[in-house]
Amino acid sequence: MISDAQLRSLLVDCLKLWEVEGKVSVDGTGLVLDTSAGVFSVSRAGDDLRPLRWFYQTPERAAAQRPPRAAPSVVALLSALRNAMAGSGGDRLRVGGG
Repeated sequence: MISDAQLRSLLVDCLKLWEVEGKVSVDGTGLVLDTSAGVFSVSRAGDDLRPLRWFYQTPERAAAQRPPRAAPSVVALLSALRNAMAGSGGDRLRVGGG
C-alpha cells in the first residue's frame, strides 16, 4: 500500500512531468493539488469500499456540486488527474526492432 507521503511525492513529480504548475499539500481528508487549472483533491476510499482505492475531485465537479469520482488504482488516479489537468503526456519510449 502506498502511504500518503509517498503519494504526495509521486504527485509532486507527476506535476513536473505533466508540465503543470502547482503544489501539493495535505489537508484533513487527503491531498490537495492547487494548480492554475483549479484545486483538485485526492482522498483514500474506506476499507469497506474495496476494490476502490481513491476518490478525486476536480474543480468542475466541485463547482457543479457533484461527488468525487472513484479510481481503483494509483495508475487510474494519475491518468484521470493528468487528463483533467490537460497535462502533457511526456515522451513515449518505444522498444522494438527496426
